[in-house]
Amino acid sequence: MSSANENHATRAGSGTGPTLAAVILPWERVSNRLDGRAAEARLAEAVGLAASIGLIVVHSAVLPLRARRPATLMGEGQVQAQGAEMAEAQVHVAIVDANLTPVQQRNLERAWNCKVIDRTGLILDIFGERAATREGTLQVELAHLEYQRSRLVRSWTHLERQRGGFGFLGGPGESQIEADRRLIADRIIRLKRELEQVRRTRGLHRLARKRVPFPVVALVGYTNAGKSTLFNALTGAEVHAQDQLFATLDPTMRGLRLPSGRRVILSDTVGFISDLPTELVAAFRATLEEVAEADIILHVRDAAHPESAEQREDVLDVLNGMVKDGTLDENWPSRTVEVLNKADLMGGVAEVEVRSGGVAISSITGEGLDALKSAIDAKISAGMETTTYSLRPQDGALIAWLYQHGEVTDRADGEEQVRLSVRLLAADRARFERLGEATGKGS
Repeated sequence: MSSANENHATRAGSGTGPTLAAVILPWERVSNRLDGRAAEARLAEAVGLAASIGLIVVHSAVLPLRARRPATLMGEGQVQAQGAEMAEAQVHVAIVDANLTPVQQRNLERAWNCKVIDRTGLILDIFGERAATREGTLQVELAHLEYQRSRLVRSWTHLERQRGGFGFLGGPGESQIEADRRLIADRIIRLKRELEQVRRTRGLHRLARKRVPFPVVALVGYTNAGKSTLFNALTGAEVHAQDQLFATLDPTMRGLRLPSGRRVILSDTVGFISDLPTELVAAFRATLEEVAEADIILHVRDAAHPESAEQREDVLDVLNGMVKDGTLDENWPSRTVEVLNKADLMGGVAEVEVRSGGVAISSITGEGLDALKSAIDAKISAGMETTTYSLRPQDGALIAWLYQHGEVTDRADGEEQVRLSVRLLAADRARFERLGEATGKGS
């Protein structure tokens, strides 16, 4: 079958030596997706994606498109010129930073005499290499199969073969393409069933955290914005953090103590990217659910990146898309803190222009981290309600619970009762009142 049907298409054809790659960006100046983003920056991102899985990029080019060609996407002269360049560089894999049809992919492979993958195939390959947990592995396999199913067209000669009929039914039997499609469909059904079980387990974990409960703070942002480095800096964890795209694929959680003494759960998530394959948007729903369930969202940006503003818009597009499909509530901006990371590359936090309510930091040097913790504290406090409770002096456990989960703003101790004014999150207030009822000590 086509290279699109291999989980690690970029490995084939290079033997035991390094895999040499070419990155081609068909540049459509009228494309809405590319407005405001320089071709060089988009090409650099594609080269970074290729390099992140060990490919050695020996040739790259931006090819202006006057019109999309159904057969090869690019013009005939462009295809021939690039083929000559690739042959001279002995390229094993050509990456076209666009979405190719199966026919375009096949024709380019024939013209360039090497394996060809498009942007979706490359990102799927990266995800396939990086996924570590069972959930991540299942999600990647599902995304691969969804992609493969779209590649099953009558473009390869073996698809014309027929298999024999079954039993007494006779008939021409089942063509190879029908068998492939059926096998993929069966596997997709099984994967979705397994993923639902994983999601139910994650749902139980979330319910358990709500019973604790500690506020959840989720890190989101463009890939390679420094989320995992920030996660490690705040929590002292050792989550894999590297200067490469999609270093983190599986959600990770750790506890964090804020200046107020309040404990929160910090969640690191997969990075966003422009033109994320639709197969992955659906397959990684469980990862995005952590963002939807979060009390606070930290939008981490690479302040030093030349396309930082465009990356911000890409992330906002994904989050707003989650609102449209009902995954995320429309009030998410009110509980979001914009974090401008990598200030050390700009001369320090004082040199970074910050929007209202945002915080400039450096995850590497630690500058600005105290201000970020205070901003998280303030954002959580803004969502609190003040309630007054009257408890008996001997209700020490309940009083301690209020001090641990809320902010006691006033206290009056009497001989028969202790009167407390406490600021609590709505969820904490409901839990405390259930707790008080269960012990027979409701206010």
